[in-house]
Amino acid sequence: MGEKKIIIGIVLLTILILVGGIFLVSGESSTSAAITSSQNTKATVDNKNYDWGNIPFKGGNVSKTFTIKNTGTDTLKLMNIKTSCHCTKAQIKIGDTTSPSFGMNSVSSWIGEIPPGQEAELKVIFDPAYHGPQGVGPINRLVSVETNDSNNSRLEFSLTGTVIK
Repeated sequence: MGEKKIIIGIVLLTILILVGGIFLVSGESSTSAAITSSQNTKATVDNKNYDWGNIPFKGGNVSKTFTIKNTGTDTLKLMNIKTSCHCTKAQIKIGDTTSPSFGMNSVSSWIGEIPPGQEAELKVIFDPAYHGPQGVGPINRLVSVETNDSNNSRLEFSLTGTVIK
């Protein structure tokens, strides 16, 4: 009887590993945006960190907007925006154009273009109730944005806080 449980456990574990591997590989789709880097673009961000402090669990979503400036002489391109958790979404606004909402598993061919001397807004939205009542406590969420800036090809923004009841 004990050997049957061990064999069933091994079979279930093997299936779980295979399904997880397929899920991870399928998330790396070829529909994500890809561009050529440039020496003439320059992504400039004044601050990549933000602390919300205490975030009430039932207080609704909180957000933070970061500014990404193009201080180069060519068009700065932003793409492959991802968040570190499903409870966090991100959007880019350039002029009057707003990107789709991006999350943890977003794969998109969307590319935002910032002309020289212009800027974009990266809006990060966190839902403190997403994980339910057990999701209280300290949080650290990351948002990554790929660019065509050859010296700064990946911007990473860190947001912290403490979800309280």
